[in-house]
Amino acid sequence: MSSSPWEPAPLRRVFVVGVGMTKFMRPGAENSRDYPDLAGEAGQKALADAQIPYSAVDQACVGYVFGDSTCGQRAIYHSLGMTGIPIINVNNNCSTGSTALFMARQLIQGGVAECVLALGFEKMSKGSLGIKFSDRTIPTDKHLDLLINKYGLSAHPVAPQMFGYAGKEHMEKYGTKIEHFAKIGWKNHKHSVNNPYSQFQDEYSLDEVMASKKVFDFLTILQCCPTSDGAAAAILASEAFVQKYGLQSKAVEILAQEMMTDLPSSFEEKSVIKMVGFDMSKEAARKCYEKSGLTPNDIDVIELHDCFSTNELLTYEALGLCPEGQGATLVDRGDNTYGGKWVINPSGGLISKGHPLGATVGHTCNPSTLGGQDGRIA
Repeated sequence: MSSSPWEPAPLRRVFVVGVGMTKFMRPGAENSRDYPDLAGEAGQKALADAQIPYSAVDQACVGYVFGDSTCGQRAIYHSLGMTGIPIINVNNNCSTGSTALFMARQLIQGGVAECVLALGFEKMSKGSLGIKFSDRTIPTDKHLDLLINKYGLSAHPVAPQMFGYAGKEHMEKYGTKIEHFAKIGWKNHKHSVNNPYSQFQDEYSLDEVMASKKVFDFLTILQCCPTSDGAAAAILASEAFVQKYGLQSKAVEILAQEMMTDLPSSFEEKSVIKMVGFDMSKEAARKCYEKSGLTPNDIDVIELHDCFSTNELLTYEALGLCPEGQGATLVDRGDNTYGGKWVINPSGGLISKGHPLGATVGHTCNPSTLGGQDGRIA
């Protein structure tokens, strides 16, 4: 007899069998499109890539932040079909895309579904993100309390202040220079030149990155992600589904995926670095490495959440690519680009590719294929 009163059922393997995305665009551009058209293009491309009909999909998890309730249903009905399947709407800020993928994977992993569509889209407004509801508690009130008590708060947009001060704290603690953060913006814009889906495809010199318009303190506009319109989709399937449809040659297994939310240390240590997510990123990465049996040395390609250049450098350390405080050394060695130890954000990252919230994920790693509040795929 088992000593445990409850034994979890074995989890099933999960595979990505098709993907699709749109080009990311500046909101309000002359050729901008509405969210059903964006979602329809991404979904149709993913189904075509998987070579399966929409009727084979058991459930859909649809992520978006800026939109009325049930936009997920409207995005799917008239472009992919109305088969009566459950369509679950997901809203989780910058990890919305990761969360939709996380839910889709769990449905298959737990044996509830054989094939699930994870779809994310966003149609955003111009300018920096702001507070939508002024008559109720804002979700980040405790985060802002910490920031105000340590550095104060100005009239600048809040997000650049949070990540700008996290970078300032890193400089004060470890001696990192503003050039190290600027080099990350330079690198990501350089990478985006080869990505036809990227919102920006212009290359800049390091001097141009540092001299561009200031958003907050040392953070210039070429080190900050823009608001964007766009959509992306992935078809996830069980091993049995892969075999049934003969998809073995294109199936990419999700070896590990973890999601974390804030820990007590996010606030108790009065650190802006911790407040913007360092510890939960570190713990999600640790769990991913443990479950996959891989280490940073096994990885070749990484897509990570570079909402600002400062967060990319912090995430190098959280992922264990280098010791804490040594992100600047990694940058100086060129270990974040072609010819170095890893290619990080070959897409151009959020800084250059764009950041339609529902269509982008937290972090992805690749050991030829690795994928991830913080969501990570290994």
